[in-house]
Order: sequence, then structure tokens, then C-alpha cells
Amino acid sequence: MVLEVVNPIMPETLGGSADLTGSNLTVTAGLGIFNAENRKGRYIHYGIREHGMAAAMNGAVLHGGVRPYGGTFMCFTDYARGAMRLSALMAVPTVYVMTHDSIGLGEDGPTHQPVEHLAINRATPNTWTFRPADTVETAEAWELALTTTQTPSVLVLSRQNLPTVRTTHTAKNLTAQGAYVLAEATGKRQAILIATGSEVEIALKARDMLEAEGIGTRVVSAPCLELFADQPEAYRRKVLPAGPVRVAIEAACDFGWDRWLTGERGRSGKSAFIGMTGFGASAPAETLYEKFGITAAATVAAVKAML
Repeated sequence: MVLEVVNPIMPETLGGSADLTGSNLTVTAGLGIFNAENRKGRYIHYGIREHGMAAAMNGAVLHGGVRPYGGTFMCFTDYARGAMRLSALMAVPTVYVMTHDSIGLGEDGPTHQPVEHLAINRATPNTWTFRPADTVETAEAWELALTTTQTPSVLVLSRQNLPTVRTTHTAKNLTAQGAYVLAEATGKRQAILIATGSEVEIALKARDMLEAEGIGTRVVSAPCLELFADQPEAYRRKVLPAGPVRVAIEAACDFGWDRWLTGERGRSGKSAFIGMTGFGASAPAETLYEKFGITAAATVAAVKAML
């Protein structure tokens, strides 16, 4: 949806995919296919060449005049890894569109379900890893990715459709802050739920359940932890104050979450992680989320166990 708006007004964008155009949804009307007969085309079919695609995009950025983006499944960042690392090292704003970002992709199974990949990308210096919760955060992430001049961006997008969770309009790009309060506790704040991407919906459902029991609960959406880490300490303290128990919800491994759960005024024993501890499985997305305990009910239980 975002690219359908961006591409007509940004003639410098140069899209593409590593043989997954129909799944990544990276092509929009009117781009034209770049090939030997049509050098004016703005979309490249790279074939099953994730590393080649990433390397070519880096070269295009260095040449100048275009803003390339390319898509594949999040799990296949493994194949593009060398060139993605060079994007960061060379400080070029290549944009990687990585879809099918979790066990939510379903029946393709654990070979295609990324578990450790968010941690790998977040650990890379000079890289923005965006995992937006809805179309609003996705649009904000694209704005940042297409306006930076020195930082590559990885847009981590779900396969499953997601509801709009940002229903209050603001002219400010909240994704630029990395994390922000999406829903506040209505009474005394006793818990803070931190979530990214498709799990923000789960956090909001858990909040409703907790609030119904009189447990004041704040929900923090954290679409880009790197940008949140760059915010002033006063802002981070405002979003994650001392006191309430904390639960992070993300359908991936917990590597890297310790800073936001037990650091930043958090406490060991008063924090929990709802996510993956191993590889996924082959089943419908709804079944997998239940099997691996990434649910609103599990989140509520984790909060209540720490109060």
C-alpha cells in the first residue's frame, strides 16, 4: 500500500525482488520492468540471487541518482548477509524489504520461518531494523528509509494481514522515536507490555484483559529498537519508567531484549519474554501462535505471575 503512493511521486525509486515479487508485493503499477529492451524500467527481477540483488543495490546507491529497494523473505537475509553488512559498513541507504517475518508465514515451516534474524540485523552497526505494527508505522518507516543518506534499512513485514493499531492521527513520525506509548494504563500503572510488528495486536488484547481485572497496563510499540536506543535518556525513561513489571512480546528469539527488560530501570524477576525459544513448525499461523504460547492469555499469565 505504501509503495503505491511512494513510487509515483519518487521517480528515483528502483524496485526489485529475488524471485518473490508476488509474495513481497514490491512492484507497483507503471514502474515497467528493467531489462535489455527497456532501460527505463524501474523494477528488476533479480532471480533467486539474494546476495547479487543486495550487492547490485549497493552499487546503484553508490552510483547515485536512484533509491533502490529489494525484497525477499526475512529468512533469506542469510543469503544476502554479506552485502547487507557492506551497506552498513559503507554507510549507504539501501532498503531491504523482508517479508514473511515469523512463524506467521505458516505451512512453509521452520526452514522459512525466521527466528534469529531480527537479532542478527539489530546487532549490525549502522542499520535500522523496522518491524512495523500496521500500515501507519510502515509508512513512517518508509519515510525514514527513503530520507536517510547514510543508514541502510531493513523493513521486516508480516505475511498475515494486520489491523490498524494507530487510530489517532499525529503529524509527528512516531516510528522515528523507535518506541512510543501506544496505549496508556487507565488506572495505576502496574505493567508495561512492549511489542513489535504483528505482536502489537496481541499486546493490545492482553492489555484489555488485564485492564478488565483492574491491572493498569501500558502498551509500548517498538518498531525500531536502534532508533529508540538513540533517543535521549529522558525520553526512554518516560516510555519505560521504573516500577511496573515488563513483558516483551515478539515472535522471535529473545536475544537483545535484556536491555529493555532488565536494563533501562527494569528488574530481573520482574520481567518476562513471550516469544520463540527454538525453531518453528509447519502449521497454520493461528495454530503456531497457540502452540508456541505467543498469545494474549500467555501474556496476561506472565504479568500476573510477577505482581
